Amino acid sequence: MLNTRVIFLLSLIVMCFNSCVSLFQNKEEGLWFYTYSSGESSFGFKLTPASFLCLNPDKSFTLDFGKFQYGKWTTKGDTLVLNASKPYYFLINNISGTDMRLNPEPGVICNFEKQLYSFSADAIKPFSLKDNQWRVPARHKETPAQIKERLVNHCHFWKDYFTWALHNDMATIDVRSTPTPIKIYGNGFALKAFEDLPSEWQNCFYDTEDCKLANTILQHLFEHNDIAWAHTDNKYKMFIGAFEQIEQLLQAD
Repeated sequence: MLNTRVIFLLSLIVMCFNSCVSLFQNKEEGLWFYTYSSGESSFGFKLTPASFLCLNPDKSFTLDFGKFQYGKWTTKGDTLVLNASKPYYFLINNISGTDMRLNPEPGVICNFEKQLYSFSADAIKPFSLKDNQWRVPARHKETPAQIKERLVNHCHFWKDYFTWALHNDMATIDVRSTPTPIKIYGNGFALKAFEDLPSEWQNCFYDTEDCKLANTILQHLFEHNDIAWAHTDNKYKMFIGAFEQIEQLLQAD
C-alpha cells in the first residue's frame, strides 16, 4: 500500500503535468496584432497594421484581415481552425512568447505579436464582438436610427481602443489603418469627405445611400456641436473624452 508521501508526490506530479498541458494548449489564446508577412500570398486577406486576431478563452474569436469575421476557433494538431461563415485553416508555424507565425498557404508566413489584453468580465475589450458590431456588414437597408446605432458603436470602439491603450501604458497605437470616417490627428480629428472614405468602411453599409446618410449625420453633428477637449497632455485621454462626447451626442439627437 502506498504511503502518504508517495501519494502526495504522485498527486503533485499529476497537477504539474495538467498545468503544463493547459499552458501549452492555451498559448494561442489572446489578442494578436499582425506585423509582417513573407512570401507571395493569394489567400484573399488584406493585412494592415490594424489587422487583429482575438482568440478568446471561451473559444470564440474576432478578426479583421480586411474583412471582419467572428465565430469559434479550435486547434487540430498544429493547425488553427477558425470557423466563421466558412472555415479557415492556418498552420501554426511557431508560437514563442509574444510571437506567432501562421501559414495560411504554402510558402507564406504571417507574423503576429501578442498584445496585453484582459478577458475578465469587467475589462475594456475593444476587440470584442460587442465593440465591433459596426464592422458587421448590413444585410438590408437600414433606417436612420439603425445607421446612427452603427455610428454609436463605432465611436464606442474608438473610446475603448484608446482606454485600452491608456490602461496598458502603450507608447503608440495605430489610428490610420482602421476603417473609419474620422481622420485622427495628433491633436484632434476631422470628418473625411465621402469620396475619401475607405472601401472597408463603405462595405459596412448595405448601399451607397446608407453610407452617405451616415456621413451626413456625422457632418451635421460636427457642424452644430463643439467638442470640449480635455486639458491634458495625454493624447489617449483627449480622444477618450472626445469620442465619448460624440457617442453621447449621437444618442441624444
